[in-house]
Amino acid sequence: MDASSAYQDTLPLSSDALLAQLDDWGLEYRLHSHVPLRTVEDAKAVEDQFMVPGENALRLKNLYLRDKKKRNYLVTLEQSREIDLKALGAELGIGNLSFGSADRLLQNLGIRPGAVSPLAMINGVQNNVRFFMDAAAQQADVIYMHPLVNDRTVAMAQSDLMAFFDRIGCDVTWLP
Repeated sequence: MDASSAYQDTLPLSSDALLAQLDDWGLEYRLHSHVPLRTVEDAKAVEDQFMVPGENALRLKNLYLRDKKKRNYLVTLEQSREIDLKALGAELGIGNLSFGSADRLLQNLGIRPGAVSPLAMINGVQNNVRFFMDAAAQQADVIYMHPLVNDRTVAMAQSDLMAFFDRIGCDVTWLP
């Protein structure tokens, strides 16, 4: 099954329900629909369709990771940032990291591969997923991310994203 909105009703929380929750909380965003994006390269190919010239924006890549003790992590980085999983695990003091399976991704974050997003922490907080975010997000005015499906992107003000994390009780650990 793919990660597009055509299958959102098979998720624990649909993209439509997430967007309705953002609306209820008064959190603003711009919604863009597009072809399904599975990789950073896919995203770079279409981002000109919705990026605003001169906007101080952060475009993301997201990694769902696990350690040997079966603890789960969501790591959100600027899309072009290189990452060494071994060095990251050492830096965070959590040992060796590896990618989590598609089944565990659905179980712990309520999403499918290709739709990984900080917004999935709405499910992740209930499953003890630890969240790490690139410190570059603190300097961005707008952050682009998937709303639990990969054929939609939301552009959300950094302040609204932080308010979202507060609402769901998500602690953000900043990565330098």
